[in-house]
Amino acid sequence: MKPFANSDTQQPSTTPAVNLPYFDFLLTLLKDGNDAVTKSFGKHVHWGYWENPSTATLSTEDFALATENLSQQVCLAGHITHGLHVLDVGCGFGGTLAQINEQFIRMDLVGLNLDERQLERARDTVTAHPHNTLHFQQGNACELPFPDNSFDVVLAVECIFHFPDRTRFFQEAYRVLKPGGYLALSDFVSSAGLQPFTKITLNPWGFYGRCNLQFCHSDYQQLAQDTDFSLTLAQNITKNTLPTYSYLRRLGQHHKITKKSAVMETLMVEILSRLNLLHYYIYGFKKSR
Repeated sequence: MKPFANSDTQQPSTTPAVNLPYFDFLLTLLKDGNDAVTKSFGKHVHWGYWENPSTATLSTEDFALATENLSQQVCLAGHITHGLHVLDVGCGFGGTLAQINEQFIRMDLVGLNLDERQLERARDTVTAHPHNTLHFQQGNACELPFPDNSFDVVLAVECIFHFPDRTRFFQEAYRVLKPGGYLALSDFVSSAGLQPFTKITLNPWGFYGRCNLQFCHSDYQQLAQDTDFSLTLAQNITKNTLPTYSYLRRLGQHHKITKKSAVMETLMVEILSRLNLLHYYIYGFKKSR
C-alpha cells in the first residue's frame, strides 16, 4: 500500500532514513484502538487480491481476507512448502510470516525491516508455533545482514519500491539464497507509456514516503538476467487488486480518515491502474546455482 515516484540510486547503498508517514498514521490509529483499521491493516499492510473482483463485498472482513490472499499469491510464487528457511524483507507487521507460520511446519522464519516500530508490533502479535522458529530483525534490504546461501526463499511483499536500489537488493537476495532458491515479490510496475513520466516526482505530498515506480516489466526481465536469476513467474494481477481502492474510500469516509495526502496519492494510483498505465505484478525468480 505505498506508491509514488523517484529513481533508484546507483550508488553504494547506505542505511536510509525511515520516512514512512503512512506508517506513522497507521501506528497512531492502531494505538488508539481503531477497530476497523486494526482488522484491515493490523496484520498485513498491502493491497488485497480478489480471485473474482466482482464478488468483493468491501466489508472489513472481505478486505482482510483479500490481503491474506495477496500474501498467499506471493508465497505461491516463492514455492513455499514445509521445512524451509524463509526471509521476508520489508516484513511490516509480520503478516506474511504469520500466515506461513500457520500453514507450514519445520519452518525457520526471519522478518527484516528498517523500521523498528513495525518490528515491535510484529514481535508482540506473531508467535512461532512449536514446530517453527520465528525471528524479527532490524536491517537494510540492500545490505542484508545474513551469510551467503542462508535461505531457501526470499520474499518482498509490496515494498521493493521503497528500497534505495532494486539492483542492489536483487544482488543481496541472490547472495543469501541457497542454490535453487526463490525470490518472490509484488510490485507496482509502470507501463511503457507511463515510464518516462515516473522520472518526475509525482508525489509532492509524500504520504507513502519515497517510492520508485520507474521499473516496467522489461526492466525486471533485464534485472533478472543481469543478476543471474531465472524469471519463473510474471503475473499481472492489477484487476484482482482494484477493489482495494473502493474499500479504502469506504474506510476513510466511515471513520473520517480524510488526510489529504493519503486521499490524493491513493486516487492517483487508482486512476493510473484503471487506465492500464500502472500495473500490479507478482514475480518469481529462481537462483540457478
